[in-house]
Amino acid sequence: MKLAFLKSGTDIRGSAVSTEKKPDYDLTDGVVQRFTAGFVDFLMKKTGKTSLLISVGHDSRVSAERISDAVKRELGVFDIKILDCSLCSTPAMFMTTVEKGCDGAIQITASHHPWDRNGLKFFTRDGGLEGSELDEIISFAENYEPKGAEIKNVEKIDFLSDYSKILREMIKNGVNAVNFDKPLDGFKIIVDAGNGAGGFYAYDVLEPLGADISGSQFLEPDGMFPNHIPNPENKQAMASACEATVKSGADLGVIFDTDVDRAGCVDKSGLEINRNRLVALAAAIALEGNDGGTIVTDSVTSSGLTDFINNRLGGKHLRFKRGYKNVIDEAIRRNKNGENSPLAIETSGHAAFKENYFLDDGAYLVTKIIILAAKLRKEGKDISSVISSLREPVEAEEIRLNILCEGFKEYGQNVIKELTVYAEKTDGWLLADDNYEGVKVSFDKENGNGWFLLRLSVHDPVMPLNIESDEKGGNKIIIEKVRSFLSKYEYLSKF
Repeated sequence: MKLAFLKSGTDIRGSAVSTEKKPDYDLTDGVVQRFTAGFVDFLMKKTGKTSLLISVGHDSRVSAERISDAVKRELGVFDIKILDCSLCSTPAMFMTTVEKGCDGAIQITASHHPWDRNGLKFFTRDGGLEGSELDEIISFAENYEPKGAEIKNVEKIDFLSDYSKILREMIKNGVNAVNFDKPLDGFKIIVDAGNGAGGFYAYDVLEPLGADISGSQFLEPDGMFPNHIPNPENKQAMASACEATVKSGADLGVIFDTDVDRAGCVDKSGLEINRNRLVALAAAIALEGNDGGTIVTDSVTSSGLTDFINNRLGGKHLRFKRGYKNVIDEAIRRNKNGENSPLAIETSGHAAFKENYFLDDGAYLVTKIIILAAKLRKEGKDISSVISSLREPVEAEEIRLNILCEGFKEYGQNVIKELTVYAEKTDGWLLADDNYEGVKVSFDKENGNGWFLLRLSVHDPVMPLNIESDEKGGNKIIIEKVRSFLSKYEYLSKF
């Protein structure tokens, strides 16, 4: 049975509910059981143990309970002890390997994808799996016949409460207020959970510490996501969080994605702290006590951010590849080689601190921001003051070009190769010497005063084209230059 098509980076994802458009969904019980058995086989080989402890959790999706039961039935075949965490965030599921001694963890989630999709994310004590490790699981699953025993050896636990306590203690110790147990007293913070798994942060982290959470919205889990997509990158979702922050007169707004591994913020004026602003704020926090540290980001961060990290904060900005796992792995690699890299962060809101196992955790990021905000509040300042000197591009946009043929990877790689050659010999086109994917070209003030990056999507037949300019109308000039070259490719969508 072929299952590799369900691989999405380091996760398994596919349709999980029968719809009119797709009545035969991908993640049937049998398919889920195959992947579960593959993970068990992988863990046994990795740990050398036949008696394992595995935690199982899920976000708020409508297919979560069905898939959770399928996972537990197949774990029963191997007589494995199960910690059933039920509704839980993805980062908290990893933490069961730290706090509960689990050999592995299975989180049922599809991040910000539509309600009818779901997936499986696997963890060991070393973190999320590498792509090659997931390939091992897929290979096993494709040749395995699911057995599905009865559900047994299950201990139900409320680990999200345990995890909330960890975050509360972080805030108490970090703020160190006179009223130690109520460090957020008089501080109003609204949370927008988008009906995902993040509502706990308002009820179980902020409110017990004295924060006023009135005005928070969409905290109740609802796998149909009736209000907006739980995704800080989604314009509608972020606009909703900004509106709620201003309307309620909050000091700070917080928005999570479905499974809480990503987050964004809003200041009291309604300004969204997302993408470059969020990276700048997180970098300022991470570089405290890490002078000269390297902040690893994805490739589409702004030139102003580089200037802010290098010159304002005294750190070193490394633009790496798109894909949060790429960014995290690069930061880990640099630390192993003796280079202090305290933070790996993608503009999508995935942020992983060295001090926190390089786990991309939206709740942890927000907790760090709230600690800073509480300290600044004593001085009559808010978090925007930290990034007030961040120079933002005058214009920035992303155009997604579809590849309209088979063999999209080879086609896209050829486009990048030929564009690189063209840029090398064209006056006014300056190839970036710090680029790790695709082709990045800068232009002077006479030619758009900015840059573009054309790359190939990791998973989809798409070539994202990111453009940034430091002057009004600059993007149009740069786009025309790129369009004149790309127009000859018949299987690349026009723009």
